[in-house]
Amino acid sequence: MRIRWRILACLCLGGLLVWFLADAGAVRDSVAEALALCARSVVPSLFPFLVASSALLALGFGELAAPWLAGLMEPLFRVPGAGSAALVLGLVGGYPIGAKTAADLYRENLVSREEAERLLAFCNNSNPVFLISVLGVGVFGSVRAGVWLWLIHVLSALLTGLVFRGSGKSASRQELTRHPPFQAVSFAEAFTGAVRSSLAGILSVCAFVVFFYVLAQPLTAVGGRLGAVLVAALELFSLTPLLTADAFGFLLAAAAAGWGGLSVLCQTLAVLEGSGLRLRNCFLGKVVQSAFSLLLAALLVGYVLG
Repeated sequence: MRIRWRILACLCLGGLLVWFLADAGAVRDSVAEALALCARSVVPSLFPFLVASSALLALGFGELAAPWLAGLMEPLFRVPGAGSAALVLGLVGGYPIGAKTAADLYRENLVSREEAERLLAFCNNSNPVFLISVLGVGVFGSVRAGVWLWLIHVLSALLTGLVFRGSGKSASRQELTRHPPFQAVSFAEAFTGAVRSSLAGILSVCAFVVFFYVLAQPLTAVGGRLGAVLVAALELFSLTPLLTADAFGFLLAAAAAGWGGLSVLCQTLAVLEGSGLRLRNCFLGKVVQSAFSLLLAALLVGYVLG
């Protein structure tokens, strides 16, 4: 079975190489557009949040939040209070900060493997700046529509967390104390380390955005609603110019933001590298969150768009 998958993967990659060589000019133009998109939108909206979230965790934000939010996180989502760092930073910072924070919490021994993978199901979320400014104002011409898209996104994430609270089992607190306790570093060390690690993280994110932006270009040629849906499955930023300011556009925007796209899953896989955490829960969580987002958007589209 593995040999068959390798053969299939090689055939697909070979096909990509043929396409890239046969249409090198268009591919080059797409890469240039994607790099401009990264410089204009991805880096400004994501890099500061990556630095801030990494520095917060290095300074012990997870440990500080644990006793205060344990009464909320444990009964609702079956994760310790430290898991609130992944939820809050993921909702504020955007993809893939929630996943990165969950992985960091696991590395720092503040959550178990099962709890970290449960966090991955609902803490990896879209940036409110993208939902409100790019989609709300840019597509629908309304801050109000963007705020509603963000509220739908947040509620669908929380509902997804409730769905996944029964998956796996929570580790005992004794299991999490087998390793040396976490020690917060100095501010200077936390800040410089956060900047260095965030630079590597943003380069990885931009690399996936560029690659999937190129892959999405032939799908945009399909046109109409089918083309928009196909692009939404791949890459979120490429979808923006294809969205229409109507009910269908609003439904697709909500569902696509909840799903994130294959690009986001690859970005998540990159930040999980070396942690030992599996992508399975994140993938299933994105599917469930997209379904919740679509349902909520269908209920609210008449009120939001008037």
